[in-house]
Amino acid sequence: MNDSSDDTPRNFQELMKDEFEVEIPAPKEQEKITYNVSDFKPITSEDLIKILGLTIKRDETNKVITFLAQLSVYTEDSQVNISFNAPSSTGKSFIPLEIVNLFPVEDVIKLGNCSPTAFYHEQGEYDKATNTIKVDLSKKIIIFLDQPSTQLLERLRSLLSHDEKEIKAKITDKNQRGGNRTKTVIIKGFPVVIFCTAGLRLDEQEATRFLLLSPEISYEKIREAIYEKIKKEADSKSYKDATEKNPDRKLLKERILVIKEANVKEIKLGNPELVKELFSKNMKQPKPRHQRDIARVISVIKILALLNLWFREKDGEAIIANDDDIKEAFRIWESISESQELNLPPYVLNLYKDVILEAYRAVNRGLSRQEIMKKHFEVYGRFLPDWQLRQWIIPMLETSGLITQEADQLDKRKILIYPTAEINSELERGVEEIFGGKLE
Repeated sequence: MNDSSDDTPRNFQELMKDEFEVEIPAPKEQEKITYNVSDFKPITSEDLIKILGLTIKRDETNKVITFLAQLSVYTEDSQVNISFNAPSSTGKSFIPLEIVNLFPVEDVIKLGNCSPTAFYHEQGEYDKATNTIKVDLSKKIIIFLDQPSTQLLERLRSLLSHDEKEIKAKITDKNQRGGNRTKTVIIKGFPVVIFCTAGLRLDEQEATRFLLLSPEISYEKIREAIYEKIKKEADSKSYKDATEKNPDRKLLKERILVIKEANVKEIKLGNPELVKELFSKNMKQPKPRHQRDIARVISVIKILALLNLWFREKDGEAIIANDDDIKEAFRIWESISESQELNLPPYVLNLYKDVILEAYRAVNRGLSRQEIMKKHFEVYGRFLPDWQLRQWIIPMLETSGLITQEADQLDKRKILIYPTAEINSELERGVEEIFGGKLE
């Protein structure tokens, strides 16, 4: 056994050889399996909804976007990141975890609570030649489960923005003598990052780097999910066997493997003018975040083309996305664009529409927090904590311009909440009554 005071990190093979004089053979390469691509047919979002619906009830938009985001891991630089923000027990981690079962296990990293230093050590390998820890995240789907903190995401901002394919980071770590040392970490590649958290509030810098999604919490969805859970737990083995033997699901898994092996380097837009036309149609006023939004739409277009690569024209080795891909991508985008535009998780936006707007229309005056919480219970059948409303939801809605807060004229100690959309509508109606025309 070697006695070394060197605290240089070693990989498992080196450790076993140095400490125990045991040679660990390199893992054998798996035999390449060939698939009959003639079995593949053009696939649409509706087809995906049907296949994914075997285990995921409702949540049609969420499951399609999550699947496409995970498939984007096999693109060169069109990866899509997702943040699932919703209260606990709403199934925010269920959707990505269920869908990722379709993908090769070696391409998936699932993490619970994880500090930045632990993440680099766990995923990285030490390079003696350069004295750096190299973390290769190329073609990796990273799912963060129930993260209480966004500290790691803050450290990965450059990576999430696709600024550079190789990024250097400095971390401080303890050595074997108890002192501190600085390590250089080189992060390579663009992974797909899916962040699941019960925290509804994200820093704007993180929020603009993700598609913000929330699982459905309708009574119908919950009822169907309960019935599916009973069906699964009644005979889990039979349930799993039946799911895995489903011919459409099996074919989709094979399709993913063939797409991975195809190693497509470039996907072009066949009709950029159509992209410009459709994006401009829904853009009322250009904002800085639209630069990221259009990049996401283009990514979805390219992923849809990748999904059907055998049925797309080619320019050399590049695949050309056609008009169908473009129109389908914008149809998907329109279903989530409102919440993305406002930088709000869909759960918060729906709460605003179903709870705050409806409560305001019922009384036509400012609302107290207690009235909002009462209405929330009536609509969703669950209690909304005061601290969550006060610290997360109200500041987010106020930042997005959907509400204002004013002191109660009868009791200055009391703060009332007004939805700005309703105030503006009332103002416009007043102008019409006085001047006989709309407010310009």
